Amino acid sequence: MTSHPALSPDLLETTDLLVRNLLASQPFARYHQAHSALDRDPIARSLLDQLAQTQASVRKRQADGGVTEADLATLRDLQGRVQSNPIIVEYVTSQQEAVKFLREVNQEIGQLLGVNFASLANRATC
Repeated sequence: MTSHPALSPDLLETTDLLVRNLLASQPFARYHQAHSALDRDPIARSLLDQLAQTQASVRKRQADGGVTEADLATLRDLQGRVQSNPIIVEYVTSQQEAVKFLREVNQEIGQLLGVNFASLANRATC
């Protein structure tokens, strides 16, 4: 953990405990397992790379006004293959659940403190 001179030792200890509990939670454990499975699966990684490259190519061609039906068919095919790959589906689902869990934790902390963090983040700054 990095040094935070403005935080008291008690607050640092409590924060560390919160982090350890978050990392040990079911949503985070599931996410880390799914991420590891994705990293170990060359087919899933290749599909995601192909999709990213194809999306970039289609966007570039769109900007140049030259998207063909074949380009769109290739993109749709890759999207379908990605959406039906169980490793990728588990990764995306677990990621969404981890984000939802963090939002709930954030909301709970905000309620305990009486602060709406989302409204603070949306304010214009100088």
